[in-house]
Amino acid sequence: MSLDRTIAPDFKVVQTVNLPGPQTYTLDNGIALHVINIGEQPVVRLECIFEAGNWYESEAAASYFAVKMLTEGVEGMTSQEISEAFDQLGAFTELTHTSDRVGIVVYCLSRFLPEVLPLVQKLIRSATFPEKEFQELKNITVQNLKVNREKTAYLATTEFRARLFGAAHPYGQSQNAEEIEALGMGAVQMHYERFIRDGKFTVVLAGQVTEADVQHVNATLGQNSFDVETGPFYFDASEPYEGDETIVDRPESVQSSIRMGRVLFNRHHPDYFKMLVTNEILGGYFGSRLMKNIREEKGLTYGISSHLVTLRNEGYLMIGTDVKKEFTQQTIDEIKKEISRLQTELVGDEELQTVKSFMAGEFAGSLNTAFEVADRRKILLLDSLPADFFNQYIDRVHATTAADVMEMANRYLKTKDMVTVVAGGK
Repeated sequence: MSLDRTIAPDFKVVQTVNLPGPQTYTLDNGIALHVINIGEQPVVRLECIFEAGNWYESEAAASYFAVKMLTEGVEGMTSQEISEAFDQLGAFTELTHTSDRVGIVVYCLSRFLPEVLPLVQKLIRSATFPEKEFQELKNITVQNLKVNREKTAYLATTEFRARLFGAAHPYGQSQNAEEIEALGMGAVQMHYERFIRDGKFTVVLAGQVTEADVQHVNATLGQNSFDVETGPFYFDASEPYEGDETIVDRPESVQSSIRMGRVLFNRHHPDYFKMLVTNEILGGYFGSRLMKNIREEKGLTYGISSHLVTLRNEGYLMIGTDVKKEFTQQTIDEIKKEISRLQTELVGDEELQTVKSFMAGEFAGSLNTAFEVADRRKILLLDSLPADFFNQYIDRVHATTAADVMEMANRYLKTKDMVTVVAGGK
């Protein structure tokens, strides 16, 4: 039977998705172990997640260096020996840092998990913070920062967050060369000892997992003692930003990076799903209104997008693009024009249905592996969201109407409530 390639294949709108649930265990020390036991390959991903990000710092950059120094030396092992020990097991490690949390992530074959766990335990419990490696890491970080600060996109994004939340706020902070160079080992070690070595953490194990693996985790990570009290948050409130426009002038740059947006909310807010659909129409995917107008019709940019960034305690909307300097104001005007259209004209049925179908299909397609499922489940577990939050995702998306989109645009997309940052110039 020959295939007629002139006929498009049938398609079906995704109406429901079942997100596999975790098996949750309580280790001997009271720490929660969440297991996502799916997948066809004999591999696992182990994550130890600590409430130890910028929110808990007593000195700027302490949390970043506290986690990044974990593989630079432990009792009885140098950084090279640590690296070789993981390499011999075919394991790959990552040290993650966000404003909210830090983490240790290890990928390995399932059969090597019993040998990987003692190494992870050493990183958590016996990091030595050698001075030479500390200074080298600081130097590398400062050099990378200097490179980034030559990029208008980096300057626009960091200044945008600083304007939204304040430069000292955990969500508004960015790396500062002077602060990094002034950072002492004492502040870094104190952060490590309080929030990592003695801090309570969450363990997520995804992949092909057996009951024996659970016992191995309990025999190592389940024996750690921890301090239940995490202490106060250290941050300053942001200043008013509504309607403000900031120029980060770079005369030598031929392009400008534009960032527009405002503080919104996180996933707990009742308007979260309606706002997701509204954002998708505005600039959330390749066929969005911003892309059609500013990229396809006007040819002002290679790409433009809008995002709902959801953090643990806050959230924000950011519209971003890079354009030639002479097109900067025209681009800003066209962004405002598309926002105004959403506020004054109902979205057509065909466009709305296309966006909903795209969002449903994209969500379903993001759950192909155990690790992707674990990423979704982590959000629910760490941010205390309902267990069926993502199971109802597609229902809530499909339930959003054109009137809902107009209401969201009028409530949350008023340009007078936004801040605009331009790095490069006009």
